[in-house]
Amino acid sequence: MDRDAWNERYSGKELVWGAGPNRFVAEAFAEAPARGRALDLACGEGRNAVALAAWGWQVTAVDFSPVALARGQRLADERGVEVTWVEADLGAGLPPGAFELVLLSYVHLPPQPWAQLLARAAAALAPGGELFGVGHARRNAAEGTGGPPRLDVLWDPAQVEQALRAAGLRVERAQEVLRPVEGAPRPAIDAIVRARRGGAAG
Repeated sequence: MDRDAWNERYSGKELVWGAGPNRFVAEAFAEAPARGRALDLACGEGRNAVALAAWGWQVTAVDFSPVALARGQRLADERGVEVTWVEADLGAGLPPGAFELVLLSYVHLPPQPWAQLLARAAAALAPGGELFGVGHARRNAAEGTGGPPRLDVLWDPAQVEQALRAAGLRVERAQEVLRPVEGAPRPAIDAIVRARRGGAAG
C-alpha cells in the first residue's frame, strides 16, 4: 500500500490497530527498565510509541502517513506522554549509533528494501542497544490468519537473523510464535527477533 492508501485507511473513525501496544512489545518492555532513546519505525498510529514513552523511553516515531502521525499525537496527548513524531519514508537515512532500542513492528517490505532497512536499523543502535522486531511469518500465509498474502514481504526468522548477524548484531532470539486471533479458527503465525549491538549495555 502506498502513502495515499494508508492515509485513507487511517482516516476511519476507529484506530486501525487499537490503542494498546502489541502484545509481544508489552511482554518485552512493559516491566523492563527503560534504557534511553527508542526509535519506532513505521509506527502507524503510534500505539507502541506511546506505550514505550509511558514506560519511560525517550521515543522518536517515524511513519510516512501524516494522518497516522496526527492520530499518534492525539493518543500521546490523551496518555500524557511525549513522543517525537517524524514524517518520513522508511528509505530515509537514520542517525548512526543514536538509539538504545529500535522497534520494527509488522514492517513488511520486498526483499531489497527490507534488507537495506535492517542494515540501517542495526547501524542506528548505540553500543549495547537492542533491535526488537515482530512481523507476520512467511508460514502465516498458508497456515495462519491475517497478514499480507505476498510471501516475499513476510518474515523468515532465519533470514532476518542472518541479515542482522551480517550487520554486526548478536541475535538473542529468532523464532515463530503463535498469536490467537479473536473470531478466527486458527492463530496467526508471527516471527519475533531480538538482537543486540556489542558494547556497553544501556
